[in-house]
Amino acid sequence: MGKNEFLKEQFGVSEEIINLIDSCEMEVEPQFKRIEEIAQLCEMKVMKAFSDNRVSSEYFIASSGYGTDDIGRDMLDKIYAQVFEAEDALVRYNFISGTHTLATMLFAVLRPNDLVVAITGKPYDTLEEVVGITGEAGRGSLKDFGIDYMQVDLKADSNPDYDAIKKVLTEKKVKAVWIQRSKGYGERKTFSAEEIGEMISFVKEISPDTLCLVDNCYGEFVDEKEPTAYGADLCGGSLIKNAGGGIAPSGGYIAGKAELVELCANRLSTVGVGRENGATLGMNKPLYQGLFFAPHVVSQALKTAILCAAVYEKLGFLVEPSSKEVRHDIIQSIKLRSPEALCAFCEGIQKGSPVDAYATPIPSDMPGYSDKVIMAAGAFNQGSSIELSADGPMREPYMVYMQGGITYESAKLGIIMSVNSMKTKGVI
Repeated sequence: MGKNEFLKEQFGVSEEIINLIDSCEMEVEPQFKRIEEIAQLCEMKVMKAFSDNRVSSEYFIASSGYGTDDIGRDMLDKIYAQVFEAEDALVRYNFISGTHTLATMLFAVLRPNDLVVAITGKPYDTLEEVVGITGEAGRGSLKDFGIDYMQVDLKADSNPDYDAIKKVLTEKKVKAVWIQRSKGYGERKTFSAEEIGEMISFVKEISPDTLCLVDNCYGEFVDEKEPTAYGADLCGGSLIKNAGGGIAPSGGYIAGKAELVELCANRLSTVGVGRENGATLGMNKPLYQGLFFAPHVVSQALKTAILCAAVYEKLGFLVEPSSKEVRHDIIQSIKLRSPEALCAFCEGIQKGSPVDAYATPIPSDMPGYSDKVIMAAGAFNQGSSIELSADGPMREPYMVYMQGGITYESAKLGIIMSVNSMKTKGVI
């Protein structure tokens, strides 16, 4: 029995959908070569860092208690710093999410009466309460600590408003600018690491002492270099996204200038302890292994996103980026236009997942989000965005944001099931 016959008999997929997927796959296959070349380069960087730092099995030994002199923990920091072309890095399994990692960066370097300016528009939804633009007073936001926040919205073409940025930098004392690489729950484009470098150069030319902090979530190993190679003072992300390669069960990383990374270590633990303590409890091996797998796994997610874009373009939906654009993160957004379509898409992704495929995702209130959110994620690690997942806020224009796919073959099934679900529900 061939794969198409298996899809028909075991998953109830029609010949029409199978032909659609096959034709789209043939169209986008030439684009996979560029992705594979970048993955090869990034993998070589990782391998060189492992080799230069003489990684051996002793670095995987668990520590407990205070975790004093955990050589595996300390060496992983050095490896990340080399891969990210940064002075230093802090990699810890006990960063509970990307939001926690990024909040640690902000609280580490900002002080009362400082001003932080987001120059790529409003930050991701879960950071809104962190900076204090939503949420109740007195809960510990930056605003509660007397740290001011401003934002410069992007222009209509999704590019930075450099005139407005210059005005803020010349008229106010700005301690830090915040740059978000990915679109979050917006409709804008994602910025490449090189474009982020251009923003950093612009800021530093006007205000050399202003720190440039980058939310690098969803962007690691998509481009040839990371924002730290282009001058970012700090960048951070989650290990259950790109950098963990689908292996790391939790965690986050921060990379950048050594003195700032040290402040982040103080914030994560406590002043006077910093990075010197922190038991790894057997978590070193999956963090090393996750980094090793990351460039390849990211390439699988990118191929998945390109196929998804091609399929939904043919079905008449607006997608961002298009199937032909060069990508700078793993996210594929689709404007589904109705709550029924959004739910049907997510139901299909769930059915095409290896874990909890029998479950039906429903819109729910979630911590850190102002709208109900629907999330499909049949993942081995709960909430892992590098594994195939799809989510979106229940608000117009009912955008879905699909990301991940630790193997292209399994993620392709998820796309097939999403189309099948939408056909069955009568929304396409």
